[in-house]
Amino acid sequence: MPKDTFHNLSKEKKKRIFDAAVQEFSIRRFSDASINQIVKNAGIPKGSFYQYFADKEDLYLYIAGEMAKDIHEIIEPLNPDASFFETVIHRAKGTVAVGKMRPEYSKIGALTVIDNSEFMLQLLKASNAKYIEIIERDKQRGLIKPEIDSDVVIKMIYIFVFNEYLYSGSDETRYLKSVENAVQIIKEGIAVHQD
Repeated sequence: MPKDTFHNLSKEKKKRIFDAAVQEFSIRRFSDASINQIVKNAGIPKGSFYQYFADKEDLYLYIAGEMAKDIHEIIEPLNPDASFFETVIHRAKGTVAVGKMRPEYSKIGALTVIDNSEFMLQLLKASNAKYIEIIERDKQRGLIKPEIDSDVVIKMIYIFVFNEYLYSGSDETRYLKSVENAVQIIKEGIAVHQD
């Protein structure tokens, strides 16, 4: 998280740094993003950056936290008892809403799918923990087969949701229909059950 020196900055300067970081992380994977470019776009000396943040990971965590606050304001809350399948559809609709209001956030999210740095893998693992809890809860409720590997399901859904968002462009109807179809396929499986 940011150091105290960052918290003492003016709102305008904090916003410049935030905007510069969002810009950089929306065009480059975390592992390829450049602190030099961020400080240049923010109009601050590189030495100042290290007075505000320990490193690029620290900055990313700050940016992710601020984005989460914004996203929380954009996306309507979901019933906490919603099934995993309902949660996926809700997340897809949220992705569309965020994409309309903050397209750079959606780009950052999509770039996380193709970043295999240790930091990003750990961040995704932590982020996916809540969805794994939902799957495990749905197993206990009899909605998902108990033998299903929750990690594999999460990876399938996460990659599909973001990739499909990128491929669908601005066609919201196509995107949501594709996600709904994918959820239905996961629910039913693809093998023909022969007696």
